[in-house]
Amino acid sequence: MASDPIPVVFVHGLWMHASSWQPWTEVFASRGYIPIAPGWPGDGETAEATRENPDKLNGVGIAEVARHYRTVVEALPTLPILVGHSFGGLIAQKLLGDGLARGAVAIAPAQFKGVLRLPPDQVRSVMPILRNPLLRKKTWTHTPESYHRTFANAISREESDRIFDAHTIPAPARPLFQAALANVAVGSPAKIDTRTARGPLLLVAGGADRMTPESIVASQYNIQRRNTGATEYSVLPDRGHSLAADDGWREVADLALDFLERHDLGAEKG
Repeated sequence: MASDPIPVVFVHGLWMHASSWQPWTEVFASRGYIPIAPGWPGDGETAEATRENPDKLNGVGIAEVARHYRTVVEALPTLPILVGHSFGGLIAQKLLGDGLARGAVAIAPAQFKGVLRLPPDQVRSVMPILRNPLLRKKTWTHTPESYHRTFANAISREESDRIFDAHTIPAPARPLFQAALANVAVGSPAKIDTRTARGPLLLVAGGADRMTPESIVASQYNIQRRNTGATEYSVLPDRGHSLAADDGWREVADLALDFLERHDLGAEKG
């Protein structure tokens, strides 16, 4: 008897709407998966609708996002695969560690509790937010200039502006404050279970990433590889933080698909 198709839940990060996953969902569907890309709690149906109502994201933090996706996952008929970018990559690892996924791909994932590195590029990228404590429960929006400088720095300004216009949204600042304080906060929501046996995990870093520099992802790998579950790490040397949404997205998607196939998580293996 044929097995049920495997769902794949895509989790976006800060400043990107779930619509940015559309090319991925099309490719994964063509490979036999059942892809879904829910937004964060407070997101509108479109990037434009989210921009028109930014206050709906006020106060949304890591715990609220994790709880939202936990509800999505628990409503599925079978355990999914999780694919997350940036803070979505942190959420993917968090749910994987909680036994809510059969495997995960974390692309330029935001750091979890226990990662101690603080690269200068990352500090410069997030300092406009962290230096203003009044933003802790508010949203913050990139300008086209700041987006290209920190998020999409490895691509042309023309391509950066195209992505900005199509997919960028206001983002809650709270996850950034929570990640920044994770190593000194008791009960931090950025803590994940890296010890309990779990399914396969692929971590992908961009060598030119300023938001989540390569060293941050490497530190996560050094912690995660102690797990008994398969853990792999891949670096794309010339890619920035926009690597899941820019014109080179297919290279990243193919890495993910190859990883899943090699670890018996191909769609036909469900």
